[in-house]
Parts: sequence; structure tokens; C-alpha cells
Amino acid sequence: MKIQNSFPSIAQLQDQYLGAGRKQDPAPAKGNLSFQDILTKKTDVIQESGEVRFSKHAANRLSDRNIELTEEQVERLNLGAAKASAKGINESLVIVDSLAFIVSVPNQTVITAMDQTETDENVFTNIDGAVIM
Repeated sequence: MKIQNSFPSIAQLQDQYLGAGRKQDPAPAKGNLSFQDILTKKTDVIQESGEVRFSKHAANRLSDRNIELTEEQVERLNLGAAKASAKGINESLVIVDSLAFIVSVPNQTVITAMDQTETDENVFTNIDGAVIM
């Protein structure tokens, strides 16, 4: 006497509940771009603008220290970041008038800002270049 299996297989249950031939697309629907493609596009847009942006920390430092930048100072800061980029600098000290900025050049982001009179001993660490504007 032969015993028949009355339980459905996993494949049969999948087909029954999920629908036969239904496949999940691993790529996002937005033009099938990978995360790396999207990240590259976003960073290219930032770099093409030629303007630095301020991190939350840097914005707080400017506010706490009552530092207000003029349009001319911002232009010089952008020019300093561009010069640092042209020289292959990654983390730069950019000095504009009596203000010192640490800029992440690849990200075009000001990491911190200070008045030179507030710096302890005028020592800056974790930079690989400086631009004086």
C-alpha cells in the first residue's frame, strides 16, 4: 500500500498565495539607479554649484560667536575652497580676514568656524592644507 502525501509543497503554497510567476524586482523603480549612482549625482550637483555649505555644527558656531559673514567674505570662502580643491586638499583651513574655517573640500562643507582671536594657541589639527584669502 502506497501512502500519498496530502500536504502541499512550499512551492505550491507560494504559487497559491503569492501568485504564480510573480517576481520581485531588486532594483528601485526610479530608472533602476543604484544607491551609488544617486549618491554620485547628488555630490556632482553640490560640486558644480561651487558654493560651500555650512554643517549644523558650523552654523551653530557662527551663531554662538556672533559671526556674520558679508557676501564678499562668502565669495572669498568659496574661492578659497575652490583653490584647495584644485590643489587636491581634502581638509583645509581657509582664513578670510580674521575668520578661520575648517572646510571638508570634497563635500564642500564648512565643518567649523571661528574668529582667529578665539583659537587656542593658533593650532589647527586634522587638516592637510591651508588657504589664506
